[in-house]
Order: sequence, then C-alpha cells, then structure tokens
Amino acid sequence: MSKVTERVLALAEPVAADCGCEVWDVEYVREAGAWYLRLYIDKPGGVSIDDCEAVSRAMDPILDEADPIPTSYIFEVSSAGAERVLKRPRDFERFAGEEVEVRHYQPVQGRKSHVGALVSRAEDGAVAIDCAGERLVFPAAQVAQVRLHLSV
Repeated sequence: MSKVTERVLALAEPVAADCGCEVWDVEYVREAGAWYLRLYIDKPGGVSIDDCEAVSRAMDPILDEADPIPTSYIFEVSSAGAERVLKRPRDFERFAGEEVEVRHYQPVQGRKSHVGALVSRAEDGAVAIDCAGERLVFPAAQVAQVRLHLSV
C-alpha cells in the first residue's frame, strides 16, 4: 500500500466501524486525467447505498482536516462487491472454501485463469485451489489476481 492509502485506511477504519462497516480496501488511482480516492467497505449481509453515504459523509470532514492528499481528487465510497479481489492474508482465510478465480500473468496450462474452491494462500503468496477435485497450486509469480467468483 502507498503512504496515502495507508494513512486513509488508518483514518477510515474507526469511521467505518462507527457506521457498522469495515474497510475492505483503499485505492488511490489516476483515471481519465483525474485522481480518485476510493474507499471500499463491507459488512455482514452486504452494503447498501445508505451505508456508503453514511461513511462518505462521516469521512469528508476528517479528510478535509487530515489533508492526506495535497492535490485535488474525487472521493468515492463503494461496496467491496460480490466479486471482490482478495489481497490480505485475512481475506484468504475468511473466504477459504469459496469459489475464486485465479488470474495469471501468462497462460498456465493453456489458460489465463482458473476457477475453483480456495484451499489456501501460503506465506510466499502461492495460491491453492480445488478445481473439480484436482488440487492446483500456483506460485505467486504466476498469480496476477485472485477474486471471488460467482457462478451463473
């Protein structure tokens, strides 16, 4: 995480908790010529637009006072989403057994992604999934992203 996202995370965690939510991720990115500060939140049972609004309104004065970003930016609060990206060790622990999609930098076994039940993520970043009864382990160097997967 960058210093901006780490600082915003520290500011946002107690605010989200006061609103009955938890911070899933903080993102600070440049898109279409503008900087965006995005706060992704989650809570049991899912996040509503009212939750996003409550966290946004509570964070606005805190961000104004702390001024973690010296230039102008657009602030957004959003749900982490049903197909959220798993990043931290606690994300992988929480969703063990759930269906995930592992996306690769380069094709592995002729495919750019694999879908299966999450078995584990090792300390070295290797990800193991159960794909139709076959255990597949992908070294960290092959894993571009792991996200929850919803079967249609």
